[in-house]
Amino acid sequence: MECISVFDMLKIGVGPSSSHTLGPWRAAERWIEELKSSNKFDNVEKITVDLYGSLSLTGKGHATDYAVLLGLSGADPEYIPVDSIDEIIATIKNTNTLLFNNERSIDFDVKADIVFNRKFLPFHSNGMTFTATINGRNNKSTFYSIGGGFVIKEERTNKKKNFEIKCSFPYPVEKGTELLKFCTDLNKSISEVVLENEKSIRPIETIDSEIQRIWDTMLECMYVGCHTEGNLPGGLNVRRRAYDMHQKLKGELPYTNPVEWLYSIRGTEVKFRQILKWVSCFALAVNEVNASLGRVVTAPTNGSAGVIPSVLMYYLVIENHDANFEDIKRFLLVAGEIGSIFKKGATISAAMGGCQAEIGVSSAMAAGALCELSGGTPEQVLIAAEIAMEHHLGMTCDPIGGLVQIPCIERNAMGAIKAINACELALDTDPKNVKVPLDKVVQTMWETAKDMNTKYKETSEGGLAIGVNMSDC
Repeated sequence: MECISVFDMLKIGVGPSSSHTLGPWRAAERWIEELKSSNKFDNVEKITVDLYGSLSLTGKGHATDYAVLLGLSGADPEYIPVDSIDEIIATIKNTNTLLFNNERSIDFDVKADIVFNRKFLPFHSNGMTFTATINGRNNKSTFYSIGGGFVIKEERTNKKKNFEIKCSFPYPVEKGTELLKFCTDLNKSISEVVLENEKSIRPIETIDSEIQRIWDTMLECMYVGCHTEGNLPGGLNVRRRAYDMHQKLKGELPYTNPVEWLYSIRGTEVKFRQILKWVSCFALAVNEVNASLGRVVTAPTNGSAGVIPSVLMYYLVIENHDANFEDIKRFLLVAGEIGSIFKKGATISAAMGGCQAEIGVSSAMAAGALCELSGGTPEQVLIAAEIAMEHHLGMTCDPIGGLVQIPCIERNAMGAIKAINACELALDTDPKNVKVPLDKVVQTMWETAKDMNTKYKETSEGGLAIGVNMSDC
């Protein structure tokens, strides 16, 4: 039985992509660990990195090469000052020298030593091979970034069943039906069942502090996005919209930091039409930060990082002004569990399943979490998740220029609105009348992913990616 923690589904990292940025970054770190554990690190004479498939086709737009360099340099994506990234990369390029794990200087030519191979490795579309030359001989190690920052080795044979942490939860869940049975047998809500599982592997104090850190990162990300203007990097010259939208919405609100900002918005009277604008503003803000190599929370991926924080922010500032940390914790516990069900039964990688695997899953996670906070039963929570995914089935991933900007940023706003709508529909639904259970839509999403043409799976070889020229933008 797979046991995936909430903190595996909600990771803090640097944008713009969990599979193309955070994954390769973590793979580089793991490769260094391999070299050290085999006592080879000190003898490495030269390094080369080969990127394959989707990592190659859209790697430039997703800063995959930057992520590899930062990982090889020993930087941690959770804590690196994001404003230092450009300086680190520029130093490597200008000096043709890499400070390997921040310990050893090694000659490294970025243009020659990071190779973008258009071919796909058979195991997974996001493959990469690190090669260390030691005593004139090449030592190779291949990793696969399977979405959401998860990284695996090919030895693990079933790519749908791979996971990073093996454990023994008291209430292991593979499918929605199993989750509902635990809720019924224990007379607990979904968040309570998930919390019991988390408590089996870490103390409650750690759970609370990590959830607080995740929420603080989400809040700061929304705050930064709402207060940063200009164009996004990458060549498309996409103008940031969250800043202008926020300026029109906020009026003369008094605040000096993200927490004061949250409470200031809570204190305003929001008109019905403005609700959609606020939710969209929050979502756009997160993904504009993500697109500019900012720090976000994968939820469950970087490309879909704006849906969950914007829906949670909606609950805090629109639905319930008395909400507190316990509500935030419940929301994130439920969201993480729903995301893990999709990861186990299908995929959360756009390179494997298109955008339905990212925006669709994030919308389902947010819908279910909002439903529990809104008084929904466990059955209605899963109904909300199902409704949200049902209306994302078949969504392709076709980023223009390989950048996580068009249509990705707007899709987060749409996914957030759908999540809220799905929650409201679920709250008015009698579970007895449900025709499509969550497990069925998970299975359908996976079948759709397998049937989807490769050019619509984060390769920039179909859809908007070829229908719109860079020069048109």
